[in-house]
This record gives sequence, structure tokens and C-alpha cells, in this order.
Amino acid sequence: MPATTSRAPLFEAGRLVREAFVKYNDNFGRITRRAKQRFEARDWHGAERDFGERIELYTKSVDRAVAALTRLLGQEAQEHAKWRELKAIFGERVDGIPDGAFSKTFFNSVSRRILHTVGTDPDAEFVDVRFNLHDARRHAVECRSYINWGSVTESLRLLLADCSFDVPYANLGRDVGRIEAELTAYVATLDTAPGAILRFDFLPAVFYQSNKAYLIGKAFWRQHEAPLVIALGHHESGVVVDSIMMSVDDISILFGFTRSYFFVDLEPVEGAVFFIHSLLPGKPIDELYTVLGRLRQGKTERYQIFSTHLASCEDRFITAPGDRGLVMIVFTLPSYDLVFKIIRDRFGFPKNTSRHEVMSKYEFVLMHDRAGRLIDTQEFSDIEFPLDKFEQEVVDELLAEAGETTRIDNGQLILRHLYMERRLRPLNLYLRESPREAAEAAVIDYGQALKDLARANIFPGDLLIKNFGVTRHGRVIFYDYDELCLVTECNFREVPESRFDEDEFRPRPWFHVNSNDVFPEEFLKFLAIEPSLREVFTAHHADLLTVEFWRNLQQVHRQSQSKERSTQGAHARPRPRLAFS
Repeated sequence: MPATTSRAPLFEAGRLVREAFVKYNDNFGRITRRAKQRFEARDWHGAERDFGERIELYTKSVDRAVAALTRLLGQEAQEHAKWRELKAIFGERVDGIPDGAFSKTFFNSVSRRILHTVGTDPDAEFVDVRFNLHDARRHAVECRSYINWGSVTESLRLLLADCSFDVPYANLGRDVGRIEAELTAYVATLDTAPGAILRFDFLPAVFYQSNKAYLIGKAFWRQHEAPLVIALGHHESGVVVDSIMMSVDDISILFGFTRSYFFVDLEPVEGAVFFIHSLLPGKPIDELYTVLGRLRQGKTERYQIFSTHLASCEDRFITAPGDRGLVMIVFTLPSYDLVFKIIRDRFGFPKNTSRHEVMSKYEFVLMHDRAGRLIDTQEFSDIEFPLDKFEQEVVDELLAEAGETTRIDNGQLILRHLYMERRLRPLNLYLRESPREAAEAAVIDYGQALKDLARANIFPGDLLIKNFGVTRHGRVIFYDYDELCLVTECNFREVPESRFDEDEFRPRPWFHVNSNDVFPEEFLKFLAIEPSLREVFTAHHADLLTVEFWRNLQQVHRQSQSKERSTQGAHARPRPRLAFS
């Protein structure tokens, strides 16, 4: 009894951390459930505000837990011995419960914040909280089954009816016909006819992302099964089926690292991850947690999986392929598809920015609709790697160029701040190495990437092709954010006519240029590619080289912003905005 009494504050501390996690999860669900109303009202700006609020929720929840635990334990909150015992108490009680691993991740966040942990501390935090297949199967999400009793049409009608909204489908019969046609086309691609469709299994919640809603499921035949994802849009005429996806590649892009996080009210999270992973067995578990909005668990998964690989591999960190960056030092491990980016202490000419501004750009990308064209980046603090895992030239550059955030201690290279993201092949290298057909496709998709970003109100700033990469699916993605800005903040201009013939040969413009001035007709100068590929680009994207294209888009965005302000009302909470200063 005395021993139990003496441990009472630790039991109370464990309960406090667990209840803080439960409250975080409840608030996460509350924000997530707004997505249905946002979709029904076509309130895309409101959805964007919810997106930012939900991302900030985890940090705020940890802050509150840290404050409460510090009040409860006082000076004992700083004692490692207490945390060793608290960790054991907490772990024994959450092992095996739904999302128990996520509870441990939350515990780690509180522990690291209070103890100011650098690297990992096995005494005070759980060092193995990875996705557990056994627990995921135990806590699997129960699907809705739509059995084919002789009419696939009726099964699909029931599916769409169960996913009804406060606004009607524009043409339900047409939508069902589209899905049936896609199923027929899919079967035609198979080597052998699989027979009649037996049933459809769908997750019981709708996935919302940007201005779309998605139904996620599978189709089953006698000896075959296939993923089936139905994308819904809310148009002026009502809700419509916009597209049907049965290709693993297409669905992988939807759940990929260039898309905004989903809003979906599904618990436990590990059960949802288990189902989606059955559709996409090649997709890393950490990316699935992240794309479901569980960023911290995604970071934990990614770091632990990578750490396990690092400990067992024989290769070393090297400078990442591509041109040397003026703002970032980028290194990678050849045997693993991640890159690590460190902000330099000082930036080379002509960069005119600051560490704070660069970090604000990355935060902006985190909060903004990435339109499938911006890479998702995870931010880490006080992370350490074995020094002997680095090539000496990488260590030398880090210490010389990023010494303010890099140090060596007891055989470890300790990095105060870094960004971690998927490794892509730089577009400039890809164009040199690829066959002609692939190079042309990449140049065309580069132009499409600029358009997709512009429609999301994003202008890359630096259009050099070295700042873009190519995924394994052949999609062109932008990943250099230090000059990124809003389309609405640019001043798109035409190049003035020269006054004298010699003006054309001056090394600098003969006219005044403001910091936000952009000259679309000069974009081709940034395409450091052979003339024939330039011709391919202009054949498909000549409109990008005109002022009219960009000004028209600006007008669309400004009208949308004006409409949002008018509908928010005088007493609405102002929308937070990240300044680029």
C-alpha cells in the first residue's frame, strides 16, 4: 500500500497525459467533421481555415499537457528517474488499446518538451512505436458491404445513397452508369474474365480533400479484387461523380506526398491505415498516417523506419544529386529515398532573404493546398545521426556553412533543425538522362505543374528547372520554397520597349523593376534545355508566357477572396495569414 501511495502522483500524471491525448483526438474529430458541411456549402475557404486549425491543434494540445504536468509534478517533472517509471506505467496501460501507439507518440512529445531531449532518450520516451500489424488487425475499421444480388446498378445506387449530402446528386443514374462503365473497362484489361462482381466493400466515412469528396473501397470478383475510389465534386448543378480510380498508380498519387491531408472521421486511425495499405501495399505507412492528417505519428513512423534502415545499411550520407543550393544544404542516403535539408547560415548572391523568411515559406506550404505539385516536408528539431555514417565532405560543409545549427557530440552529428522529404530526381538531370519521349512528357508536365500551382494561388518565384523534381510516376513537383509567393502578390508586367538599340544588350534592365515584378514573356530564359524541348513547351503552354493568363488568374483569386470576406460577416474570426515579410 505505501508503494502504491508513493506512486499516486505518477498514476495521476499518466492519466493526465492520456486524457490530454483523448481531448486532442476529440477536437481533431470535431474539426474534421466540419468537412461535410464545407463540401455541401462549397465553402472552400472555410475548409482551408479548418486545415490550418487542425494542423496547429497537436502543438497546442502538447503545450497544455506540458503546463498541466509541470503544475502537478513541480520540480520532479525534470527528474529522469520519474520519467522512467512514468513511461513504464503509461506503456503498460495503453499497450493493445486502439491507437495505443499514437498515445505513446503524444507521451513522447510531452516528455521531449519538458526534458529538452536531444536525439532519443530510451529512459523517458518510447523508442519503438511503429505501426503494429497485429493491433491494426484487431482494431480494423468495419467496412460497409454492398452485395450484388443480381444488379450491380442497385448495389452502386445504395452505395451513393449511403453517402448522401444535404444537396442532391445532379444525376444519380448517369453517375452509376459511369461507375459501371469504368468497372467494365477495367475487367477488359485483365488476362482472364473474373466473372460477375460479388460485392463492394467501402470504408464507412467520406474522405474530403480540397474541394473533392472520395469514397474509398474495393470491388470483389470470384478470384480477383481491385481498389475502387470514387471522386465526388460539388458543382452548381449538385453533387456529381467526377472520376473513378481503379489504377494503383492513380490512387497512390491521391494518397501521396504532394497532396493536402484528408479530412475523414474514422477511428481508430491504425484501422483506417490498415485498410488503405491493403489497397496500396507499396505505400509507406508513415505517408498514410500523414495524409490522414496525423502528422506527428507520420513523423514518428518515418524517423523510426529510417533509423532502423540506417543502423543496418553500409552506405553513408552524401551530397544529394543536383545543383548546389544557395539557401539549403541537401544530403541523402543513397539506399533510401529521403533527402535532408538544412538552412545555411548565410545565403549566396543573389538570394536576399533570411532564415525566418525561409521557414515561413515552408510553414505556408504546410498550411496551403499543395495541388499535387508541392512536396510534403516534415520538420525535425534536435535530431542526431552517427557521425561515421557521413562522408567527410558532407560533415565539412555542414560545419562550415550551417555551423549555427550543427555540432558534433560524442560521436553524433546533432542537427538543431532540418527538413525531411521524399527524394525526387531533379528535373534538369532527368531531362539529360531520359529518352526523348520521357523528356518531352516531363517538359509538358512542368508547364502543367506551373498551371496547377497558379490555380491554387501559388507562384514558385524561381522557375529554374533544377528546383523541380520528377516522381516515379513521372509527375513534376516543385520543392524549392525560398522564393515562393502568392499569385495575387505578384505584379505581372510586359517588358517595356527599349528606347535605344543598345538597351537590349545591357547586363541589367534599362527600366525600373520592383521586387514583386514578374515578366512572363521571359520565362523561357529559365528553361535551360535544348531548343527542341523549348518548342514542345511553347506548343503546349504558350499561354504561360502571356501577362493575360496570370492577370486573369489573379482576378479569379481576388474575386474569390472578396466573396469570402463578404460572407464571413463583420463578427467572423479573421483568417490567420502567414506573412512572407
